[in-house]
Amino acid sequence: MKVDMWSEITCPWCGLGNHRLERAVERFEHGDHVQVIHLSFPLSSNFPEGRVFSVREALLRQHGVGGSRAEASTRRIETMAGNEGLAPYRVLDNKVGNTDLAHEFLAHASAEGKNREAWDAVFRTYFGQGEPVFSLDDLLRLAGELGLDREETRQALDRRRYRQQVQDDARRAQRLGARGAPFIIIDGRYGVPGAQDSDTLLELLRKAWDETHPVTLATGGDLQVCGPDGCAVPERD
Repeated sequence: MKVDMWSEITCPWCGLGNHRLERAVERFEHGDHVQVIHLSFPLSSNFPEGRVFSVREALLRQHGVGGSRAEASTRRIETMAGNEGLAPYRVLDNKVGNTDLAHEFLAHASAEGKNREAWDAVFRTYFGQGEPVFSLDDLLRLAGELGLDREETRQALDRRRYRQQVQDDARRAQRLGARGAPFIIIDGRYGVPGAQDSDTLLELLRKAWDETHPVTLATGGDLQVCGPDGCAVPERD
């Protein structure tokens, strides 16, 4: 069963949503058969490349939110993340910038077979350590940590080899109904907007699995075939 998750790497709800999805898959009885694919949904392309801004400045500039409102909303996310096992989780005191190159790095890492490892590393670096993930040097450092060839990574990013793929991934999410990030599609059946709690995600994983995996039970010597709509006992010869 496949689960697609679209995220913006500087979105605090996306980092928390990734954590909640991981916990749901870990608790799912068939978690070993779930493939989670992370995809890009850039939301900061309007920021100039090569510059970073404080989260406080960005909230005021983009959303008109500042002062006590910015403090309350971001500290609330930090507290929630801490209560769910993500500590530290830096939001308000972090920096933001154009993430297009970072998403292209993630597409490159995914092409090299490191989809989950790369996304986890970026979220951990950005929210857990409060370090930037915007410049070529930032991303080449992560490439080394992930065991990616630095020169191949440099060439992929210099040539913007994955720019179109990142844009196509975001458009696909929009066609499926995404209006923001995070956005999850479970088994091509259920669209899940926002950072839903792990209990909700676990329930949807179970529902999607049950709808596509009929169970065969042995009862009193008869094989009872059960599907999502009921059970039928095969006729005797």
